[in-house]
Order: sequence, then C-alpha cells, then structure tokens
Amino acid sequence: MELDRDGLYLGRVWREGIGPCVVTLRDGRLRDVTSRAFPTLSALLAAEDIPEACAGGEEIGPIGEWEAMSLEAAARRDAGASRLLAPCDLQVVKACGVTFARSMIERVIEERAGGDPSRAEAIRARVGAVVGERLRDLVPGSAAAAEVRAVLQAEGLWSQYLEVGIGPDAEVFTKCPPMAAVGWGAEVGLHPVSRWNNPEPEVVLAVDPRGRVRGATLGNDVNLRDVEGRSALLLGKAKDNNASAAIGPFLRLFDRSFGIEDVRRLDLTLLVEGEGGYRMEGRSSMAEISRDPLDLVAQAMGRHHQYPDGMMLYLGTLFAPVEDRDAPGQGFTHHPGDRVTIAAPGLGTLVNRVALATEAPEWTFGLGALMRNLAQRGLL
Repeated sequence: MELDRDGLYLGRVWREGIGPCVVTLRDGRLRDVTSRAFPTLSALLAAEDIPEACAGGEEIGPIGEWEAMSLEAAARRDAGASRLLAPCDLQVVKACGVTFARSMIERVIEERAGGDPSRAEAIRARVGAVVGERLRDLVPGSAAAAEVRAVLQAEGLWSQYLEVGIGPDAEVFTKCPPMAAVGWGAEVGLHPVSRWNNPEPEVVLAVDPRGRVRGATLGNDVNLRDVEGRSALLLGKAKDNNASAAIGPFLRLFDRSFGIEDVRRLDLTLLVEGEGGYRMEGRSSMAEISRDPLDLVAQAMGRHHQYPDGMMLYLGTLFAPVEDRDAPGQGFTHHPGDRVTIAAPGLGTLVNRVALATEAPEWTFGLGALMRNLAQRGLL
C-alpha cells in the first residue's frame, strides 16, 4: 500500500467471529485498539489526544495478510470473513461536487447531452470554444466569476453545474448513510440501469463532531454520468447505491508529518484495468481545486448543520474520462470486473473491483447491528 513509516494510520477491520474492530497500522502491522472508551472509530476521532487514546492494543497480523483475506472475502462475497473495512463507522458520508474547473465542464456536457454519451463530443467542442481557459483560475463567488457568469448566460450556456462551480455556494450532498461505505478490496457497485459511468478518485477528509479535520484518506465516488445527466434531481440515484462509496485503505491522522497543507498539494493517480488487457490511466491534482478543502468543510458542517458523530467528506475530483472504450463517440464506461486502483503519496492505495450494485454483497450490517454487536462484546 506504500504507506509512510512516520504516519499513524487508523482503520477498521472485520474479525471473523467477532465483528467490526478499530485498528491502528504502524510498521506494516495492525493492532486492534477497540475499547470500551473508544468502541468506534468516530469516538476515537473525537478524542483530544488520539495517539494516546489508541496506544497499545492487540496485534492481529501484518497488513499483507489482511489484504489477502480481503480479496478472498470479496471473491467469495463472504460478509462474515475477516477483511478490511472502510475507515469510518458512525460518521455520515458527505461529498462535494463540481469543485474542479475541468470536471465542471464535463458536468455541463452531461447535462446538455441529457445523459447520451453519443452527443457529448459535439457539445464538448462547442462549450470549449466559448469557455476556453477562462474558468481555470476563477475564485468561486468573486466579481470575476460573476462576469464570466454573465458571458455564459449571454451564450445560452449557463448551467446549474456552473452555478455551484463558480458561484458562492458549493455542492454538498450525502454520498451514503453511516456504515454503508465499502473498504479496500471490496466490490464497488453500479446501478444496473446505467450505461455511462466512471470512477472518481478523491481525497476524503475525516471531520470530528466539533468540525476539526483529524485526517485524510482516499475515496472512489462512483458516478453514473447518464443518470445525473438526465436530471440533477436524480443525483441520489446516480450517487447512492449499494457499494457505490469506497473509502480507504486507512485514515492518516494529521500530525507533524502530514496535515492539510499536504492535502492541498496531493496528486492522485487512477488506473482502471479490464478484460482483454484494457487499461485507462488518469490523475487528479488537489492543487487545481477551485475551493479550499477547509471552505468545503465549513460549507458542509457548522452552526447551520451539526454532525454529532462527525462526517467523512469527499472533496471532488479533477478526473473526467473522455476517451472512447467501446465505440467511437461513446466515451468511457465501466465494465463489470474492472479493477480500479486509486493512489496518493502518504495515503496509500485503494483497490476495488467493479460489479453491479445488485450483485455486490447486500448492505445488512447497519447502525442497529453495530450497537447490538458492541453491546454483546461488553463495549457499550
């Protein structure tokens, strides 16, 4: 996973016969630090001194063994097998969209194409001719942004995506409920109605109940371009389906070796590998984000909206694939069985395989099941 030896990494695993456990990763080995004081990762992230709170614990093996067990569990679709889980539990999973100029244009194209990939290329050429590079350095909500808005409206190209891209208010939506995200090695799900979809490599921030950003990890905000392109009111169907949110592999705690400034400079890489030797590579650079990560946190959480168990916040992506996969003019779309690898320095590598949401393991272990499990273990 190429994690830094200096970093403190927090996560969750499923231990067969026990259930979900909070773990730390140091020097390539996992330790179970679940305790009555901190039975959940959300509780641990609210501690004042997180390293002190998660000191000690039971060693449960090297990370390589857990990677192997996770892949085996996913292949068998065995929800009771030992495996890595998403590094979040009680936190709601929120996401910000249209936070990069380049991907913002692709959202406009999806809308203009009405979800039809065959119309996208012609619309892309027209929008590009009008917009050019003028959006790249705009500060959302600024006077310059208002001027560009007027130009685009005059050209008949104004869009709800441009509104959240360069207007004062960010797009913030619920990606999935607490406990619904999947972790490293798991299948990610596509709604079977979709014929135009893609991965979205993103940084995900862990925010405690007081609004403090305590760490960062990687995420795949699985996206159905055709569904959202038909109507922005279908965002829930496009974004929130069984196994459609992947987070992991571990949460890197902010400390002297890694913090928000490092997040602002991160470069993410993406690799999609499919049948017949298919490969697609991509990247997303946080240096090109239009809104600062801390501004996105403040727009999602504050006096206007509290999250007593904290939140996980996807920050959006620069990546928007346009190269054809199946036929000229059709662009990229996933095939079941695709292996998606997202990586960033200091945060490691998130690996998932694509399946239909109707074929990935059903989500059955929710908040009630977690509370019952912790109570049976004497942790509540």
